[in-house]
Amino acid sequence: MGVFAGALQADGVNFGEVSYRSNADDSMQSAMFYDPKPGEPVPLVVALHTWSGDFRQEHHKPIREWCMKKGWAYIHPDFRGPARRPEATGSDLVVGDIVSAVKYARKATRIQGDAVFLVGTSGGGYHCLVMAGRHPELFAGISAWASISDLKAWYHENLKSGRRYWSDIVKSCGGKPGDSPAVDEQYRKRSPLHYLKNAKGRVPLHIATGITDGHNGSVPISHSLLAFNEVSEIKDRVGSEEIAFMTREARLPDALQKADPDQSFGGKQPIFRRSSATATVTIFDGGHEIIQPAAIAWMESLYAERK
Repeated sequence: MGVFAGALQADGVNFGEVSYRSNADDSMQSAMFYDPKPGEPVPLVVALHTWSGDFRQEHHKPIREWCMKKGWAYIHPDFRGPARRPEATGSDLVVGDIVSAVKYARKATRIQGDAVFLVGTSGGGYHCLVMAGRHPELFAGISAWASISDLKAWYHENLKSGRRYWSDIVKSCGGKPGDSPAVDEQYRKRSPLHYLKNAKGRVPLHIATGITDGHNGSVPISHSLLAFNEVSEIKDRVGSEEIAFMTREARLPDALQKADPDQSFGGKQPIFRRSSATATVTIFDGGHEIIQPAAIAWMESLYAERK
């Protein structure tokens, strides 16, 4: 099952580092885990660290604290650490680690089988999209923020912007795009854009990012909009010219309807929102970030619908 290592006491309930076996390669992997010791089965939130983070990262602490207050279980797995080597970055090992983290939580405490939620930001949002395409059946809802959906495109965008992540992508994929068919296949295999259609209609998926991401943040909003197009009906897809305009200008084209207000976004209100099948995309008045109250409200609303 795995064991607690250096567990803490929080309101009389164990929270701390655990070790669990990954079905991907039979290795032991690390996670931070919160077990509310429930009398009845409870939901589980799986939070994924950012591109350069690991399982000890505190980026989603507000979501963890909300889980503790609600009495929900929470797990924050390592999934091979920072995304700068072949073993990480959307690999089969990563997918197996995240699946096994859910399996561990289900064995360690009482989890509702139909109430496992996934959330992540930036590199974590990217891995949320990876899991949506690879294992949509595992989750009751996936909340992906500031996500990368196409590593080849992001490599070129980082070269152009001067951001360092292009070198992480090269280390992960074994070379630059075009170096060889084998390298190009790594870019394809690790990019959720190429298999996200598997999630269409199979899992509630919320894809969100700030309108200025890619300008004062590292991931252009085209990644989120193109990801939405893969899981939406053809009639609901965002047009290529509209995507290009929003990505370039960091504002809404006049032809598109402005989103309705959403209290959960606070001072960073939605600018554009569209839903189709079981997916929603939200572009809000912000940058490369997650609005944690909005992610929490979305998970709560999904759970309330299931009860």
